[in-house]
Amino acid sequence: MPSKVEKVPCFWCCSVRVGLYAASVGMLNLRCLAIVFDLDETLIVANTMRSFESRIEMLSRRMDIEDDPVRVAGMSAEIKRYIEDRELLKEFIDTDTVTDNGRIVGTQKEEVQPMPGVQERLVRPVIRLPERNAILTRINPEIRDTSVFVKLRPAWEDLRSYLTAKGRKRFEVYVCTMAERDYALEIWRLLDPEANLISLNNLSDRVVCVKAGSKKSLQHVFRDGGCHPKMAMVIDDRLQVWDEKDQHRVHVVPAYAPYYAPQAEMANAVPVLCVARNVACNVRGGFFREFDENLLKKVFELLHENELLDLPYAPDVGDYLVCEDPNFPQSNKDPAPIPEGMSGAEVEKRLNGRAYQADQKQTSSSIRPSDDARVPIRGTVGSSNVQPNGGSMAIVPSLFVTVLQEIGRLCNSKVEFRSTVSTSKITQFSVEVLFSNEKIGNGIGKTRDEAQVQAAEKALQNLQSNYLSYVAPIAGVLNKDTSKSSRNGNGFLEDDLDSDGDTAMQEPSGSKSEQKDHSNVDRLPSVLSLIRELCLEDQHVVFRDQVRNPGSATNEEYHFQVELAGQILGNGIGVNKDFAKLQAAEEALRFLKTTTDPQIKKHLRPIRCSS
Repeated sequence: MPSKVEKVPCFWCCSVRVGLYAASVGMLNLRCLAIVFDLDETLIVANTMRSFESRIEMLSRRMDIEDDPVRVAGMSAEIKRYIEDRELLKEFIDTDTVTDNGRIVGTQKEEVQPMPGVQERLVRPVIRLPERNAILTRINPEIRDTSVFVKLRPAWEDLRSYLTAKGRKRFEVYVCTMAERDYALEIWRLLDPEANLISLNNLSDRVVCVKAGSKKSLQHVFRDGGCHPKMAMVIDDRLQVWDEKDQHRVHVVPAYAPYYAPQAEMANAVPVLCVARNVACNVRGGFFREFDENLLKKVFELLHENELLDLPYAPDVGDYLVCEDPNFPQSNKDPAPIPEGMSGAEVEKRLNGRAYQADQKQTSSSIRPSDDARVPIRGTVGSSNVQPNGGSMAIVPSLFVTVLQEIGRLCNSKVEFRSTVSTSKITQFSVEVLFSNEKIGNGIGKTRDEAQVQAAEKALQNLQSNYLSYVAPIAGVLNKDTSKSSRNGNGFLEDDLDSDGDTAMQEPSGSKSEQKDHSNVDRLPSVLSLIRELCLEDQHVVFRDQVRNPGSATNEEYHFQVELAGQILGNGIGVNKDFAKLQAAEEALRFLKTTTDPQIKKHLRPIRCSS
C-alpha cells in the first residue's frame, strides 16, 4: 500500500477462503457475474405416472364437493390436461413411442456425457415434442417406472441464448434445487443439452441439491470458493426457501403452472423468463457501472494509514435487482388448487396472485436493453417505476427512498416497502415502510409511485422524531474533536481519551449536565479494562468511530461501534465523543457477559468457578 508517512514497503493483509480471490478477479476481468437457477416450477414442471394420478384423484374429489359451476368447469379442464399428458407418458412407458395428433413419434437414444471420474456409459430413451414444449425421458434407463413427462417453461431458449450469445460469457451458471440428484442432473441436461451453460467438468460442483426442508444459501452453492455471494443473483419461484441474508438477491418469478393456468405465461407481452433475462441484463450493467465508476477509482486512492471505515462501498447484486414488468407481482400469495409437478417438498409452490392494474403512466420495456445498458445504483428523482421483488421494493423514484435506504445500510437494518392494491372501484395503492421489521410509515396514492414517496417521507419524519427524543437526555457537553484516531498497543482502535486539541462549547462551570457527563466518562477506562479481561485475544476487539452530520459544532454527533471478530457487540451515539464511546462499550460489556453465541465465546476467556 502507498504510505504518506513510511518510507519502507507497507502492506494490508486480507483473509479470504481458498480460491475465492482468484475466482472473483477472473469474473471481474471478464465482466461476469453468477446466476443460480431453481428447477421445479421455475424452469420446468415434471410428472411421473404416480404424480399424475395423485393430482387427477385430488381434483376429482374437490369437484365432488364444489358448488360453483365456474370452478367446476376450471377443474374439469385441468383434469383433462392432466389425463392427456398422462396417456402420452403411459404410452412412452409401455412402447417407447407416443402418438401426438395422430403422428407416432419414436424415442431417440441420447447418450449422457459422463462427468470426470465416471466411466459408465449411459444412454437414455428421450422423446422431444417441441410443439408441446415437452420432453419425455427416463431417469434410470433400465427402470420404466422412472419415466418422467417434463414441460419446459416458455422463453427458456431466449434466456439461454442471452447467457451464451456470441460465445461471450456474461454469467457463470449454477443450479440449486431440493430435488433428488440424478433427477436434477437429467433435467439440467435437457435444459442445456450442449453443456454450453455448465461444462461437464463443472457439472458435479455446480448442480447443488439441498435437503428438503433446509434453507438454500449462496454460501453453500459457492462452498468451493467459486464466487462471492455479492456477485450472484438467483432465479426462483419462492423467496422464503432462501437464507434471509440472500433474499435480496433473489428475482422471484411466478410459479410455472401449465395445467392450472396454461395461458398465463403468454398472456403478457413479455414472457416471465424474458423479464428475468432483462432483469439479469440490468443487474450486470448496474453492477459493473458501480465497479468502474466508483469502487475502482476510490480503491486506488487508499493509503496504508486509512482505516476499514474508509473503504468504498462494494457493489452488491441485490442493489440492482428490480422487476421491470408490473404485470407480474412477486408476492405469489394465492396458492394453486394443488401443487404442480413432482411430489415432495420442492413442489410446494404458489401461483402468481391477481395482477396489479398498471397505471397508464407506468410502462415496462418489452425490448431487452443492450448488454452494456447501465442503471443507477440507487433511485433518483425522475427515475422509472420499479415493482416489488419478493414483497419489497429495491428502488423507487424518490430521493426520500434513496435517503431511507442509505440510513438502513449504515445502520445494518433492513428497509422494506410493501404494497397492496385496493379492491374498490377506485384503484388506490397503499405502501408501508418497515425498518428492521417495524412499521415506521405508510402512504396512499392513485399510483404506486405517489404512495411510495408519501410513505418514505413519513418514515423519515418518524425516524427523525424518534432519534431526537432518544438523544435529547444525553446532549450535555458538546465537543468538537479534531484529533485523528490512533492505534494503541492493546489491540483496540480508539481515540486518545485525554485530548488537548478539543474546542469546547460548554455550559457554565459546575452545571449538573457537565458534572454528570464527567462522572459518566470517568467510568470508560474501567469498562474497557473489563472488556479486555473477558477477551481471550483482545486484538480482535476494535472501536470504530465516525462523525455524522458534520455541519456546525452544535449539530455534530458521534457514532461508535464495538466489534469482536467482525461481529458488532455494541453501538453508541452522542454529541460528546467520549459519551458515545462509553455507551458503546457498556453495551458491548453486557453482551459479552450474557452471550451464548459460540462464534463469540471462542474469543473469550473460559469462566473459572471458585471452589
